[in-house]
Amino acid sequence: MTYQSHTSSPIRSNLARVLGSPVTRTVSLLAICAAYVQGPLTKIFDFNGALAEMDHFGLHPAAFFAVAVIVFELTASAMVISGFLRWAGALALAGFTLLATFIALRFWEMAPGMDRMMATNAFFEHLGLAGAFVFVAAFDLIKGAGK
Repeated sequence: MTYQSHTSSPIRSNLARVLGSPVTRTVSLLAICAAYVQGPLTKIFDFNGALAEMDHFGLHPAAFFAVAVIVFELTASAMVISGFLRWAGALALAGFTLLATFIALRFWEMAPGMDRMMATNAFFEHLGLAGAFVFVAAFDLIKGAGK
């Protein structure tokens, strides 16, 4: 008895065409970078809030770190979305995400309860996001930015 796939070839080829299209790639890259575009824009329009956030996480001088985070996130996101050294921007955002996750979402230090559960979920979601950036970098290095 031979194994037959439940997915017909035309469905697979149409799905591959849609998923491999430049529009899907661009929308997907915008989605993966959404927090790294929204976050800096929020910091720009509420710089006092950005300073308070840096203070909250013990990052001093707060103004330096706020500006550095804004510039870093916007630059790395632009690299990922545009394809210019996409792999480098993606790896930078993966590293940044891991670092920020271990600074901001220390669920293991929290008392049991809703806040700990929310922080735990966010921690693992951020690990997944970092993994997605590594995947983007690997794909870019293997297949190339324009392919």
